[in-house]
Amino acid sequence: MKLLLWWEVSKNKSMSLENFLTKLKAQQKDIEFSESMSVIEENYNFTPTSFTNGILKNEKGENSGSCKLFAFAIQQNLSKEEALACFGSYYFKEVLIDAAGNGHQNIRNFMKTGFEGLEFSEFPLTKK
Repeated sequence: MKLLLWWEVSKNKSMSLENFLTKLKAQQKDIEFSESMSVIEENYNFTPTSFTNGILKNEKGENSGSCKLFAFAIQQNLSKEEALACFGSYYFKEVLIDAAGNGHQNIRNFMKTGFEGLEFSEFPLTKK
């Protein structure tokens, strides 16, 4: 019961944008994708849009997490490394460890092309 209560409280506790950015600069490997999404969703309105990431084309509503995260990185003027860190374990534990793999193509394409490879049909985030 205590564990469930703690989980219920912790899942509703959000990190401020300022605290998230501080953590991102100081402890990149401790960032969780869910934290990134939570901060984005609390601070921005999202409009699903199609986007291109290097050679990968994402249709409207497809890979919305990546769409949000890349737009957030642009909005916050993050470095390429900081943007990748926002993917949390998807980047650190799945992509980097399996460098020759095929999973997480948005991350892999962004690693190659960076922000220069991103193009949105319309910018998907507006500040709340």
